[in-house]
Amino acid sequence: MRALKIAATGMSAQQMRVEVISNNLANMNTTGYNARRAEFSDLHYQQLSRPGTINASDGTVLPTGVQLGLGVRAAAVTVNVAQGSLAETRGDLDFAIEGNGFFEVTLPSGRAAYTRDGALKRSPDGLIVTSDGYPVAPEITIPSDARSISVNPAGEVYAYFNDRVAPELLGQFTLAGFANQKGLEALGNNLFAETSASGSPFTGVPGNGGLGELRQGYLEDSSVDAVRQVTELIEAQRGYELNAKVITAADQMLAATTQVR
Repeated sequence: MRALKIAATGMSAQQMRVEVISNNLANMNTTGYNARRAEFSDLHYQQLSRPGTINASDGTVLPTGVQLGLGVRAAAVTVNVAQGSLAETRGDLDFAIEGNGFFEVTLPSGRAAYTRDGALKRSPDGLIVTSDGYPVAPEITIPSDARSISVNPAGEVYAYFNDRVAPELLGQFTLAGFANQKGLEALGNNLFAETSASGSPFTGVPGNGGLGELRQGYLEDSSVDAVRQVTELIEAQRGYELNAKVITAADQMLAATTQVR
């Protein structure tokens, strides 16, 4: 009985949907997190009678035929590329990207990774790094005697000192953009890696070439809509229950068949 296997694929699909939703809700307070959405497609069909074939009895063309679907499968888990709201923190090393773009960081292996998490820190050597200690490219070092720093929307970093009136330019942040942001590989820790699907990154000064501007003293909130996620969670739960009922009904039908005398 095909209904057993078809309903099983439906239960598996709804289970995956719940897993994606649970991950979204778990990251509803993660800086710069974009909500994910599970997408599905139907499986191949068993063609008992193809549409358009000629009926052997009278030579007419079958308008629809008989096509039996065999269930559902996961097609993709896509990222909803939408900027979250900006929350003011007043931190000198907190930055929000207002628009398109990612900070580029260097992993210990030397590989480049990308993030929208602008909660940056200062290493013991004065280097600007992420919360995990990965240096931001291009590397910018804050002098130990600097009183404070200021970053303008174009990413220029200025340091202020007690014994000087004019600030000192330490460097300039750059941002990286991708033709297909949804094709990036999620590495965890708010980091992404380039893939063949995302295309090669293009870097530039914030505010130019389609890249966003920096806002010092702000962080980007998660774009997860908790109300919508809970609604989808209820839908997924109901879908799972309905597919379970199909399995129960098919099992009862099989039991009735075995009891035929």
